[in-house]
Amino acid sequence: MKSQEGTLPVLFKKAGYQTALVGKWHLKATLVGFDYFSILPDQGHYYNPDFIEKDRKYQEHGYVTDILTEKCLAWIKNRDKSKPFLLFCNHKAPNRNWMPGPEALRLFRNEDLPVPETFFDDYRTRCEAAKLQEMRIADHTYLSYDLKLFPLSEEEINEHEKTGLARWNSAYNRLTNEQKKTWDEAYRDENKDFRRKKLEGRELALWKYQRYIKDYLRCIASIDLSIGRLLDFLDKEGLSNDTLVIYASDQSFFLGKHGWFDKRFMYEPSIRFPLLIRYPDGVERKVDSEHLVLHVDLAPTLLVMAGLPLPAYMQGKSFKDILQAKRVSDWQESFYYHYYEYPAVHSVKHHYGIRTSRYKLIHFYYIYCWELYDLEADSQEVNNAYYHPNYQKVKDDLTKELNRLRTELGVKPEI
Repeated sequence: MKSQEGTLPVLFKKAGYQTALVGKWHLKATLVGFDYFSILPDQGHYYNPDFIEKDRKYQEHGYVTDILTEKCLAWIKNRDKSKPFLLFCNHKAPNRNWMPGPEALRLFRNEDLPVPETFFDDYRTRCEAAKLQEMRIADHTYLSYDLKLFPLSEEEINEHEKTGLARWNSAYNRLTNEQKKTWDEAYRDENKDFRRKKLEGRELALWKYQRYIKDYLRCIASIDLSIGRLLDFLDKEGLSNDTLVIYASDQSFFLGKHGWFDKRFMYEPSIRFPLLIRYPDGVERKVDSEHLVLHVDLAPTLLVMAGLPLPAYMQGKSFKDILQAKRVSDWQESFYYHYYEYPAVHSVKHHYGIRTSRYKLIHFYYIYCWELYDLEADSQEVNNAYYHPNYQKVKDDLTKELNRLRTELGVKPEI
C-alpha cells in the first residue's frame, strides 16, 4: 500500500465526504485525499501570506488568521450541500515569531502577566540536556525578530542579533506602509521606555518574558475570535445539529516554564495538547478524563464517530466511549515518546521515554542520562528522582514497560 492510500482524508473521501484543508501543512508529502486545499508554504507568514492551491501560488493581503477563517467560511458556504464534509482549519499562529493581528496589538498594555514559578529554573537535579538547550527566553530570543525591538542600535547588533535582524526585516518588509505604521505606533512608546531603563540581569529577563507572552497571547486572541466566527456560522446555517467540531493542537509550548519558549522536551508543558470537542445534538455529553488520550487516537475516533470502519493498519484507538464517560477496561496506561531532531534548532538532545498517569521516565541516550519524575509529588518536574532510593521499584517497573513499548513499536536500538 502506498504511504498515503489509507490516510484519514482518503478514507472519508471514499465514504462520500467532501474534504478540504486550509492553512498550515508543513509536510514534504503531497496532499492526497482533499477535494480542495489552500495551504501556506512551510509555516507561512503572519502578514500578507502566500498560498498554494492545486493550480496556482499567490499572495493574499491581510492577517493570516483572518484570511484562513474567511477561506474556511467560503468553502463551507460553497460546498455541495447534499454531501457530508470534513474540513481541517490549520492555523499558522501561534508559531514563532508571534506577530499579532492589528486588532490585538494593544491587548495587555500596561499590565504585567503572571510569571511561571520555574521561569528562573537552574536545572539543578536534571541531565545536562536541560542546560544545553537553546530556547531560553532570557538568552536565545532575538531582540528584533522575536521581541519586536526596532530599530536596533549599533551596540545591540552582535552575531546573534544579526541573524534575528535579517529574519525580522524579511517579516517586516512584507507589511504594507499602512501596516508598518500601525506596528510602529503599537510598539514605539514601550520600546523607548525599555531603552530608557537600560535593564540588565533578572529585570531584563522578566521584560523579555512579558513582551514574548503578550505577543503570544495576542496571537491566541485572534484564533479565539476565528473559532468563534466558525462556530457562530455553523449555528446560523443549522449545521451544529450534525457537525462534530474538534479543537486540538500538535503539541504545546513551555510559555516561560523552565525559562523556555519552545517545546521538544518530554516535560509536561510540551507534551500535553489541548483537546476541546463540541458535540452535535443527540450525543451524550460526558467525559472520563482519567484516560491517556494520544494524537494517534484522533483519526480512529473520527472514523468511529462517523460510522466508518477502522482499518487494521491504523495506530491508535477510538476514544468515543471515553467521551461518553464509559470506562474502557483495556485502554492504554502508558505511552511512548521519542525526540530525534538533534543537532537542530534549539539544540534539544535526543531522548525517549514513557509516561503513565503518575510517573515519567526519560532517557537522553547520546549523553546516557536518565530522569524520573513523580508527577503527583512534583508537578513542576524539577526534582529528578531516578537515583532516589524510594523510587527504585518504580524505576524498574517503568523501565520494563518502556522496553515493552519500544519492542511493540519496533523502535531501532540507538548507537
